[in-house]
Amino acid sequence: PPGGAGGSAMGARALWALLAALRAGWCLLPQAGYLHPDEFFQAPEVMAGDILNLQVYYPWEFLSSFPCRTVVFPLMTSGVSYWAIKSLQQLDLCSSCINSYTLLVSPRLLFTVFSFILDYSVYRLAPFWEVDLWKALVLLAGSYVTLVFYTRTFTNTLEGLLFALLMVLISSRKSNGSSAEPTNSPLIGVITTAGFFNRPTFLAFALMPLLYWAGLIVDSQKSLKTIINHFLKLILCACFTAIVFITADTFYFTSVSLDNLYSINKGSLFDVIAQLPEKMVVTPFNFLSYNLNPHNLALHGSHPRVTHFTINGIMLFGILHILAIGAGFKMLKKYVHQLIQVKSYSRGLPGLVVHSEGSPTLLLFYFVPLALLSLFSHQEPRFLIPLILPLVLFSTSQNRAVKWKHLIIVFNLLGAFLFGCLHQGGLVPCLFHLERLIHSPAPSDHPRHYTLLFAHTYMPPRFLLNIKKTDMQVEVIDMAGCGEETLCQIVEQQASNFSCSNCYVFVIIPGTVRATIAKCDVSFKNETLIFPHLSMEDPPQMPILSSGNWRSQLGLYILQLNRDQ
Repeated sequence: PPGGAGGSAMGARALWALLAALRAGWCLLPQAGYLHPDEFFQAPEVMAGDILNLQVYYPWEFLSSFPCRTVVFPLMTSGVSYWAIKSLQQLDLCSSCINSYTLLVSPRLLFTVFSFILDYSVYRLAPFWEVDLWKALVLLAGSYVTLVFYTRTFTNTLEGLLFALLMVLISSRKSNGSSAEPTNSPLIGVITTAGFFNRPTFLAFALMPLLYWAGLIVDSQKSLKTIINHFLKLILCACFTAIVFITADTFYFTSVSLDNLYSINKGSLFDVIAQLPEKMVVTPFNFLSYNLNPHNLALHGSHPRVTHFTINGIMLFGILHILAIGAGFKMLKKYVHQLIQVKSYSRGLPGLVVHSEGSPTLLLFYFVPLALLSLFSHQEPRFLIPLILPLVLFSTSQNRAVKWKHLIIVFNLLGAFLFGCLHQGGLVPCLFHLERLIHSPAPSDHPRHYTLLFAHTYMPPRFLLNIKKTDMQVEVIDMAGCGEETLCQIVEQQASNFSCSNCYVFVIIPGTVRATIAKCDVSFKNETLIFPHLSMEDPPQMPILSSGNWRSQLGLYILQLNRDQ
């Protein structure tokens, strides 16, 4: 009934608003879960060093000898965030704007704002693909992928947003419901090139939208000249965008920063510009050169080619991925049956370009990128997060997801808790605690020296300690997943090297390794337990979890070394 439909729509709107508020509020809280080192080391860590002059660890992708990441997007996101808080502090509008909280949250908040591009895309695409708008928005906003991954500073997040914009640009309709003539050729060229420089894998996501757009161009135009004109616009704008990225990266990685350009005299500036072609930096080519080498990929972990299909898709999207696979097999069976019939050869593959077959097209938007990414042996779940948009649109069409709504709710609650709170969840609060400790008042004539040893945790992002490059009083040692013998050797060496009364050594380890370090010939005088913290590399043992010691197993310890051995 009309009243029931209206009430349902109002309820869905209210639920979407609540989930949108949760997305923003949880970002500000902030989220403690640590998904992957790349969320820090591909933008915030680098920009904190460049703009705020903090002690950081520059990852190999940003080394000038072989740069594999463009600096444009880090500058436009984390760079802008840090420039803003730096300006506020310099203008005395905020005396302590730069601290571990603002360093973490400010770039995340910008990404959270950008994440609503997904919601806008659903708003634009729902009528085109004939799906229920508010059901699609609720399904999108309630996904833990949106709540957690799309509020983090990943290049994959930007890849997903650019993919969403590309889908919007290629999907336009006239008021009578028919597909409109595409007029977005320049923007499509800009988005595709920007996505390629952000992550070259963007071409896997862009392939089907570009083919769909090309099909619409050919179908809607009678003149060959007009068709060529559309493609020329795309190519010219793509080339111009590439020139912008190459120029910015070349300036950055050849140490010609924007800050010192003003100090270069006119003659020297012309010399610098003249040398740019010789020093040209094209980061996507370096990225591809590195990643197309199987030996290099093996260094980051090799996985079976079916990992995306069988594990990662389910881990991210749950039952929606399974439903898509089922529908994909049905579609394949249908097309194979049609190919057997002679008439299918004269009519082409139905549903690829024709809008009336929208669901098969959405399935292609989902499975073609997934299949292309599966060609590489290194497969991580986050590589698939851009696929949430076509999957949500497909799952909402014909009410496919409605009957599974209770399972979807439980799945996303568990995913949000696991990845937003538990997974490596003690490390960021630990760095907050250490930052406050390091910056606590101390006598000027007796400066304190801190040595921080991290073992069996993800890489600690140094920028959250808020230490200036000129401050030599803090040393960070990342021991990664070292063995028991190496761990004890390093800790015992630090214990024997106490050289001053104001020297402090802290060992940061997960609770599952606490018993190991107890075997070392050292003692600790202070223990701080940060809860919760789940290390999948050192998982808790089930018998201990079922005992009264479960809190220790799901915690991160900050142990202060006792100098009075």
